[in-house]
Amino acid sequence: MPCIYPKSDKPKVKPVKLICGVLFNRNSIPEIAEDKLIALLGPIDLKSPIFDFIFTDYYASEMGNNLQKRFYSFEHLVMPNMLADIKNDTIKIEEEFLIDGNRAVNLDPGYLEESKLVLASTKNFSHRIYLRDNIWAEVTMRYARGKWITHDWTYPDYSQELGIEFLSKVRKIYKGQFEDQDN
Repeated sequence: MPCIYPKSDKPKVKPVKLICGVLFNRNSIPEIAEDKLIALLGPIDLKSPIFDFIFTDYYASEMGNNLQKRFYSFEHLVMPNMLADIKNDTIKIEEEFLIDGNRAVNLDPGYLEESKLVLASTKNFSHRIYLRDNIWAEVTMRYARGKWITHDWTYPDYSQELGIEFLSKVRKIYKGQFEDQDN
C-alpha cells in the first residue's frame, strides 16, 4: 500500500503515562501488589487515597465484600503499543495472589495522554478495539475544553470526584514531563 502522506509529515507517536487501578479486599495487603507493580512498571509518582469500592457488586462473589481501591501513576513513560503486554503481566501478578482460585487483587492498567484515558480489558465489547494476545482497549474518558468527559461505558470509580482529581493531577505531571524534555 502506498504511503498516503509525505514521509516528512509522518505522525509521531508520543509516549504515554501509565496508570493502574488496584482493587482489593480490606483483608488483603495492597502494599504487596504495589511492590509487584513497582517491579514491573517502575517508580510510582502519584497515588490516590484508598477509597471504598461501592459502585458495583460485580466482584463480590470472587473477591468478597468490603472492597477498596486505589489508583496509581508511574513515573516512566511508555509507548502505547505496550499496553497489551502490560495487561498480560498484571494478570500474572493477580494470579500470584489467588486464594482458592479467586483473585484477592484486581489490577486494571491503562494509560493517559493529554486527550484521553485508555484502559485495557480481557473482555470484548462494542466500544473496545482488539490489540493482541486476548487484550482489548477502550477510550474510557476523554479530555476536552478543560475537563474530563465520560462515556456511557465509563466506570463510576473513574468518573467520581476522586477519580477526576487523580486523572487531572496525572495529566498535569504528564504534561510537565514533556515540558522538562523541551528545556
